[in-house]
This record gives sequence, structure tokens and C-alpha cells, in this order.
Amino acid sequence: MPMTGAVPAGPPPTTPFQHVLGPDGDGEGPAIQVPAPRRRKARYSPADVRAGFAFVSPWLIGFVLLTAFPMLASLYLAFTDYNLFRDPQWVGMENFVKLFQDPRFLQSAQVTAIYVFIGTPIKLAASLGAALLLNMKHRGQGSYRSIFYVPSLIGASVSIAIVWKAMFIDDGIVDKIQTGLGFPAGGWVGDPGMTMPMMILLAVWTFGAPTVIFLAGLKQIPAELYEAADCDGAGRLRKFWNITVPMLSPVVFFNLLMETINAFQVFSSAFIISGGTGGPAGSTLFYTLYLYIRGFQDFRMGYASAMAWVLVVVVGLLTAVLFRTSRSWVHYTGDEK
Repeated sequence: MPMTGAVPAGPPPTTPFQHVLGPDGDGEGPAIQVPAPRRRKARYSPADVRAGFAFVSPWLIGFVLLTAFPMLASLYLAFTDYNLFRDPQWVGMENFVKLFQDPRFLQSAQVTAIYVFIGTPIKLAASLGAALLLNMKHRGQGSYRSIFYVPSLIGASVSIAIVWKAMFIDDGIVDKIQTGLGFPAGGWVGDPGMTMPMMILLAVWTFGAPTVIFLAGLKQIPAELYEAADCDGAGRLRKFWNITVPMLSPVVFFNLLMETINAFQVFSSAFIISGGTGGPAGSTLFYTLYLYIRGFQDFRMGYASAMAWVLVVVVGLLTAVLFRTSRSWVHYTGDEK
């Protein structure tokens, strides 16, 4: 016969409970169970949602009107014949086929590739060298850093391109210096073989921005690593190769990626120095300059849009390759590679 007051067996209660000690506080006496506190999901009122959208609406409007819509329109125009004066005519892949049959397009791609794959490593090497010098302790350190960064503030402007052209034309200051040193006279601007070195020098001259990033990366390297290397008798070259380069590799990767993308977009300096023609002999016919000529001088906007999307694809593929290969040479703190 069942005992009076027995609790029938059954499934545990579905409501979560929290066990609390007895009234005397030592665990003796009847236990008290109270419902455990439930975590409430954050709920936002309609007013909060409207306020959030109000704050981000300027960016959303700017993105849609100034970025997303122009990109979609350009993608459509890339498959049309459009000259700004009549309605676009759908031509399918014709613009892309004509691109690779255009000798000036191929020349612009070659000029840009030389500039990117030669100028970018030189600029990064100069930036890293300047950062290593500025990282050394000496008087007037802040003033030196400011002086090195000044060219980056004005290097991409039209005025600097005009000054640069004036320096390298016939009878310019560079021409006078090389004549005084016994070299043949003749400006670099009119020499197809010297225009590319001149453009690379202009890019290298504006190495302040990557230098600042390299300098910030150097400041993050623990000094204990160099002290341990000194105790082991390591020289400067070994410390640079075995400590500085691996610890700085994420910064090197970032600068390499950003400077490569920027090099593909060089325009203003090439436009000013060549007078908008890409001369002499197409030696300054950079990709973006030829895109401008096709779109805004020849009024072939469909052709120019196709060029723009080819550039987007090329830069995207190169970026993917850099990210893929970075796994083998970029080392992060705490990485076990």
C-alpha cells in the first residue's frame, strides 16, 4: 500500500530550476528550488530600428547612388555599343573580343604590367629601408618622419606631376645635372626608353604612406627577440632575415596588396606627363589612361566599360593569388606554421 504523501514518479519538470541551500545555510533542512533566470533575447523597438537606419542611411544612399548603381550600369554598357549621343545598342561579347584585337589595348596592358611588377617592389623596398632608418633612435626623429611623409601628401596631385615633368624635359634640371656629369643631353620625357624609369621614380618618391605602416609594424616587434639574438651572437643581417622579416610579414603583405592595387590605377601623373596622349610612342599609355581616351575622347563608352571590367577581373584574380600564396610566407603571432 503506497505511503501517504509520497511523490509519484514522473518526468522531471520542464521549467529549469536552481537548487538553493536550506534555510540554515549549511545545506540541511528542506531544499528550496526557485526558477533559474532565463536569458532574454535582445529585442529592439521599431523606434530603435528606425533610428539605426536613419544613422546609416547617408552611407547607404551614397553606396547605392555612387557605387552600386554606376557599377551595374557599367556592367550593362560593357555589352553595348554606346557613344553618349544615342541609345545603347546590345552587341554581346563584341567589345571584349575587340579588346584583345586592339594593339593599343595590348600595349597599355604591357606598360601597366611593367609599372606594377617592377615599380611596386622597388617602392616597397625603399619604404622598408626608410622605415628601418627612422626606427633607429636619434635626435629629431619626429621631424625626420614628417619630412619623409610629406611627398605622400602631395605626390599624386596634378601640381607635382607638372613639376616632375618640368624637371625631366629637355634643358630641365635633370638634363643639366646629367650633362654636368658627362652624360648625353636630352630630356627623359621625350625618350620612350626613359619615361618608364621616370614614372617609377615618381612612384618611389611618394613612399611615405607605406613607410609609416612599416614603421608601425617595426614598433610591434618585441625587443626581447633581438636581445636573445644578441646573446646568441647573431649579426644584423641574420636578425633582419630571421626576426624582422617573419614578424613584419603581415605588414609586408598588406603594403604589397594595397600598392599593387594602387599601381593598376595610376592615371593623373601619366596624363599630365604625356599630355593625355600616352606618348612618346605609347611609353606612358597606362591602362587607365587608354580607358579614358576610349571613353571620353573617342566617346566609346561601351568599349571603355568593357576595359574597366577586365581591369576589375584582373585585379581580383591577382588579389586572390596573393591571398593564396600568403599562407606560405605570412606569419601571424601565435601561428604554428
